[in-house]
Amino acid sequence: METVCAIEMRNITKRFGSVTANDHIDFSLNHGEILALLGENGSGKTTLMNMLAGIYFPDEGEIFVNGKPASIRSPKDAYDNRIGMIHQHYKLVDVFTAAENIVLGLHEGGKLNIKAANEKVRAICEKYGFDIDPTQKIYDMSVSQKQTVEIIKVLYRGADILILDEPTAVLTPQETDKLFAILRNMKADGKAIVIITHKLHEVMDLSDRVTVLRKGEYIGTVPTSDTSPQALTDMMVGRAVTLNIDRPRYEHPEQRLELQGVTCFDAEGVKKLDNVSFTALGGEILGIAGIAGSGQKELLEAIAGLYPISSGSILYSPEGKAPSNLVGKTPMQIKKAGVAMAFVPEDRLGMGLVGSMGMTGNMMLRSWRKGKGIFVNRKDPNALALQVWKDLEVVTPSTEFPVRRLSGGNVQKVLVGREIASSPSVLMTAYAVRGLDINTSYTIYNLMTEQKMRGTAVLFVGEDLDVLLELCDRILVLCGGKVSGIVDARTASKEEIGLLMTHIGGKEEA
Repeated sequence: METVCAIEMRNITKRFGSVTANDHIDFSLNHGEILALLGENGSGKTTLMNMLAGIYFPDEGEIFVNGKPASIRSPKDAYDNRIGMIHQHYKLVDVFTAAENIVLGLHEGGKLNIKAANEKVRAICEKYGFDIDPTQKIYDMSVSQKQTVEIIKVLYRGADILILDEPTAVLTPQETDKLFAILRNMKADGKAIVIITHKLHEVMDLSDRVTVLRKGEYIGTVPTSDTSPQALTDMMVGRAVTLNIDRPRYEHPEQRLELQGVTCFDAEGVKKLDNVSFTALGGEILGIAGIAGSGQKELLEAIAGLYPISSGSILYSPEGKAPSNLVGKTPMQIKKAGVAMAFVPEDRLGMGLVGSMGMTGNMMLRSWRKGKGIFVNRKDPNALALQVWKDLEVVTPSTEFPVRRLSGGNVQKVLVGREIASSPSVLMTAYAVRGLDINTSYTIYNLMTEQKMRGTAVLFVGEDLDVLLELCDRILVLCGGKVSGIVDARTASKEEIGLLMTHIGGKEEA
């Protein structure tokens, strides 16, 4: 007897103006399997899944659910076909409980019975192994708990087909293991699951099959047991790519930054950094790890003069010069001293770049003061824009094309490329590869190592512990605004750092 696919998409095409996001793609998903969807930035992965979730409607092609044609024109149509999508950015009401968020928007007839909803949520948790209290408020939850609520929300609505977009982006290794155990329980229950991710080790660990897209086209589907990370990368990029991060040692590292007892409060008086002390050396990459909201952003902004410091000192020691305290200096004074920050926030365009300007204009933001008199020097910024365009393969029609019209990954390339090119003595990067495909990510890692070997002190805030362990020399772990440990990246394990991220442990070394 022939097995009926949970989902079959035939000849799917989706265009946005002159851009073809999906070009005649065929895709299938079976019941009781976990399928990984892979591809570089802009390959059309999320667009394809958004058509299953009812967010977009295909221009051409057909969708079959359990062997029957389906017209999915809205998220409600998707739920009617038992399809649910868990997005990267959670859509929850903070002041509501877990159960209230889960039933929000449902028309179950009559008055809402929150007691019955709580019981139904508990039954789902028990069945699949979730650890959630239905009566807990969202604002009291960790990132992984919020994600769990989103997954339960689609299960509560009867979804048999689940799509997860970058589900482990902000999880610790322990939380990731817990999520994977739950997904395996769902698979055993006959659920069909699609996971969109850039993390190849997770693909190999979790999935049964892998579907690869490249530039909006379908490249192929392979059983996970028959492939390797290298083979998948070659399929994604279309050529052989080296997946090794080179980590040479710098011969004579020197102290560049020393933080002593740095404490910061936000506008509401909440302590964001609590007595943070460490040193950063020229000629090393110091990784900074921590679950989302542990103080990583505030730490970099405090060093750059963008966040008020209530107590403590930040001593900066430029090569061959006496140390000076950066506390109390303006961001411009700190930048002139040689401390550059390539901070890539969620709001890339709001904080780092001017959206209406092209690459050349945004490069000029770094150098406009170098012009003579009232004239601005456009020659150097244009040369830099062309260099970044070429080296990082930015997809743009020209260096004058407004950056707000580029994809998120390409905006990120412009921002990181500009900061690295300024050759600072301290380079701070936060989530420098967030949203970037694997090929570009490795280009950025190599650029960081180049800076290190020039004697630059590199502070690298990252989410992927595998990368931190492979790229960095030491890793500082933050938990709730405090330093919970500093470890040697060459000898530390992922599990050890995960425990420090949740404040269990306490290993520290100079």
